[in-house]
Amino acid sequence: MTATAEDLEELCFLSSQSLSTLKTSDHFKIVKLLGEGSYGKVMLAVHKKRGTPMALKFFPRQSTQLFSFLREYNLSLSYCSHPSLTRALGIFFSTPRHYVFAQQAGLYGDLFSVIVSEVGVNEDCVQRVMSQLSGAVSHLHSLGFVHRDIKPENIFLCDRDCRWVKLGDFGLARPTGSTVRAVWYDSPFCTPEVERAKESEKLRKQREEDGDEEENFWITVETTIDSWALGVLVYCLLTGCFPWEESTHDDLAYRRFKKWYDCETEREERRETLRRDVSGSNKSVNMETDRNPVAPEFQGFSPLAMSLFRQLLNPQPRHRGGPDEILSYLGGPWLMETEREEKRKADEAEMESKKIRDTGAVQEGREREGRGER
Repeated sequence: MTATAEDLEELCFLSSQSLSTLKTSDHFKIVKLLGEGSYGKVMLAVHKKRGTPMALKFFPRQSTQLFSFLREYNLSLSYCSHPSLTRALGIFFSTPRHYVFAQQAGLYGDLFSVIVSEVGVNEDCVQRVMSQLSGAVSHLHSLGFVHRDIKPENIFLCDRDCRWVKLGDFGLARPTGSTVRAVWYDSPFCTPEVERAKESEKLRKQREEDGDEEENFWITVETTIDSWALGVLVYCLLTGCFPWEESTHDDLAYRRFKKWYDCETEREERRETLRRDVSGSNKSVNMETDRNPVAPEFQGFSPLAMSLFRQLLNPQPRHRGGPDEILSYLGGPWLMETEREEKRKADEAEMESKKIRDTGAVQEGREREGRGER
């Protein structure tokens, strides 16, 4: 067990000793439902004595292990100090039916609610959001944790324009290097390295039907899991679609992307070989190689965005870039239409500048003539 895992486990043990039983209505006024899922539900509430708004996260006791509840609470309370991570507020208790803890409330919903289907979100907004998430996830990784569930529904808005967002829901977060059972799920956010688990899941169900013993496929928790999810999130925000339904060879869109990716990697290796071959000589070499058309799902992106996708969506996890890579790609256009618009504006500005320069030269010549200068 890593030192990070040991520290978190110790916090869970200590907090279990002080878990009190309260009646929610005695201390909080429930305002409305903010969200719900397999974990339970989140309610917007106001503390009756302090008047402070907060989100109360309810976990059904019947389906929630106490340690799982305490792990999420303590991780959020003690490790989520970054401004774009949702932090617990130090209030946790139990009721006859639920475990509950309080956290900062995202009063404007989640990121999923602002994504227009097949359109996406304004590109400036996308870069603003990804800049914040890059810092938040890098911070979490630096403390030794991997989120493992980055998606629009888990990113909460502190204003209507996404100028401040917070990544939340740490129920699946685990220490880096820990071992977990690989679970395949039908989602573009599921990393390709757990494709083996898809077949294992089929075999597991068959064994259950046959009454045989269950066999699990285990993986090591790595930060590259979050990098993959961030890459899929960029695509989703820019287009309002997903690049594929699942990142397995059963999915045509993913197969096309991987084929393009592999060809692009081979092209780079050939170019590098050519550079080494002519290094130190006076020979010139044509660096052009066979054209490699981008996968159809990615044709609307600029070269800058494609470079970012190659960093985050590398099918080989050991070569996948980290979340901080995103910062290197901010500022430039991520969509072809944005790139074309920026070029048009630049050309217009250059023409206007040339016109001003030409006008200035003519005026200067007239002034010289007026002074009798030749």
